[in-house]
Amino acid sequence: MTRSTEATEQGEQILVDGVRPITLADRLAVLAEQPMRPKRNPTAIQKSCDHGLFDEVGRAQIDLLDLITPTTKET
Repeated sequence: MTRSTEATEQGEQILVDGVRPITLADRLAVLAEQPMRPKRNPTAIQKSCDHGLFDEVGRAQIDLLDLITPTTKET
């Protein structure tokens, strides 16, 4: 009976019955499921999104038009 083998960094390894070799597609699938991390500082914590639509401080600002007093002529 011939058993399946797999080439590894340590050399040729015999696989247990019922186990298939790990393919490149399997390795890439595991990497694709990992969350994205920055290359320069992999332990960095994501900063909050505080601009545009998600800017909580910007929502508390007073609109410029609210500062202009309405000028109505009374007759």
